[in-house]
Amino acid sequence: MISVDSSGGPDQLLRGQLLRLLSGIDPWDAQEQEHLDATAEWIGGGAPLYRTQKPATPAKHLVSYFVVLDETREELLLVAHRKAGLWLPSGGHVEPLEAPWDTVRRECREELRIEAVPASITGDRPLFLTVTRTRGPGQHTDVSLWYVLRADAGQVTSFDEAEFDAIKWLSLDQVLAEPEDTLDPHMHRFTRKLKSLPASHQAHLARVSERSL
Repeated sequence: MISVDSSGGPDQLLRGQLLRLLSGIDPWDAQEQEHLDATAEWIGGGAPLYRTQKPATPAKHLVSYFVVLDETREELLLVAHRKAGLWLPSGGHVEPLEAPWDTVRRECREELRIEAVPASITGDRPLFLTVTRTRGPGQHTDVSLWYVLRADAGQVTSFDEAEFDAIKWLSLDQVLAEPEDTLDPHMHRFTRKLKSLPASHQAHLARVSERSL
């Protein structure tokens, strides 16, 4: 658990940890660089970071996405989210005083009934970041850290039916062939980034980990 300062807001230690997470993300394109810059300014500026009241208080808050990858079959798991009406990665809002990776662990158990295991190529650090205005009732802005987990497709035998209508596994090329308006608006960009990762990404992760010690 993260400590808080006397005002009750997230302290500078937590904000520093979040900024270090951002520094470990190599932007895929100009849009991701813009999102990273805006998020760093938001975190550093002292604004509230966490949703404290459903559906949209404050109007901008942190989310942890986790994209489950079957590394043998090279397929991603997507869920049909009831409220959004889109195929999305699993995930959820980061709770006050909760580290984003702890959100991944909690939500993975709740939504997919499995333990969160970091993907080999990314480890337990986010690969991607997006800033997205939601649609429908209770519109707000999600600042989403995208993590990659690994699991065999056969491990996911049930899911949270209150949240999702269905789940499906798709190859990376199949994800890219899906109409963009049926997916999270950044899903194609994320998939292209994941598909492009070089083997040297492991070395990059090691350097980032050393800098954070």
